Amino acid sequence: MNEYERQAAEEVNRWLKQLRKSPSITASMAKRVQTKINHYIPQKVHDIMGDAIKHMVQGVIYGSQYFPKDSIQKAEQLEEADERVMNLIEVYQKGAAAEGAGTGAGGLILGAVDFPLLLGFKMRFLYSAASIYGLNLHDLNDRLYILYLFQAAFSSAEKRMETADTLEDWQEVEKEISKKTEFDWVSFQQEYRDHIDLVKMLQLVPGFGAVVGAFANYHLLGQLGEAAKQGCRLKWLKEKGLW
Repeated sequence: MNEYERQAAEEVNRWLKQLRKSPSITASMAKRVQTKINHYIPQKVHDIMGDAIKHMVQGVIYGSQYFPKDSIQKAEQLEEADERVMNLIEVYQKGAAAEGAGTGAGGLILGAVDFPLLLGFKMRFLYSAASIYGLNLHDLNDRLYILYLFQAAFSSAEKRMETADTLEDWQEVEKEISKKTEFDWVSFQQEYRDHIDLVKMLQLVPGFGAVVGAFANYHLLGQLGEAAKQGCRLKWLKEKGLW
């Protein structure tokens, strides 16, 4: 293990500890506010969100729509992978912010349309980032790993703790996955739907949705970028026998 890999391993370890932290009082209060806001969102909007998450998960498991259009070469060294992914995060953050500002300006229903669009943004980013770190997108297990990275970024404190264990023990988790014939991702869908960032919900409020939409999308892509970077680093280090 070289010095860069040692520092990367320390950062991954801090990230895992962060995932395993108990929920703060602020987080609990934000959740209560979010729950109240949800009651004022029309059912049509909730249906759009639920369908979008369902189709995204099915697309990852059974489809190929999120595969990068151009072939992405795996990085030779971890430092190279990190640098390329940081550049990728910046590109996707800017694109997501611009898209969020446009749909956020349209109020409630048009703001909801942004939800499936942003999901597509997120998954295309994850697929590209994973390719840089050498994950095999044609391997179902690696695609499932990507979904767990998504879950690490966007879920409750309790689910993040569980996800941290899953990612760290992935080789054992894979053995259990191979024994299953069906995948129940209903809880995965519900977790994201229930714990989407509060500021993202505010994008649906007419009047200031454009500003909130741009900020929310930029923030959410950064949040996902950190999970992708650290989670892929973890897999890289484990496969190299350095974890």
